[in-house]
Amino acid sequence: MPSAILALLRAILVWALIMLGESAHGVLRRLLFDADVLFALRQVSVGVGVLIVFAVTWVCLPWLRLRSDRGALAVGAIWVVLTLAFEFALGRVVGLSWAQILAEYDLAQGGVMALGLLAMGFTPWLVLRLRPVARRVGTAP
Repeated sequence: MPSAILALLRAILVWALIMLGESAHGVLRRLLFDADVLFALRQVSVGVGVLIVFAVTWVCLPWLRLRSDRGALAVGAIWVVLTLAFEFALGRVVGLSWAQILAEYDLAQGGVMALGLLAMGFTPWLVLRLRPVARRVGTAP
């Protein structure tokens, strides 16, 4: 199998792991907190989501075999596109209107998902940059 296809499959599998973590985070948020505070929690939870993306990327970076800034940014872009497709499809499946879904991405309406996607897009690049530093300092295996 060509290496480009393997790299794409790796990126998709790590994205699926990220979505699993993000979904568990969302389910826990709904189970543990009252509906009255869910909007504020969704805003705060974008930060937690960014941490989930960062942690999964940090752990999976060696398996992803990213070697260049360009490759890391490509993986981030793939994750953003997949996440948008996932969020839009899931939103429609659970009965949300397009306006409700898009409001989550509109900063003027208090939606901060666009910031989360921006962070997701750059996380592979950032982790690629930081992991060699951590190895030199001795804080990562």
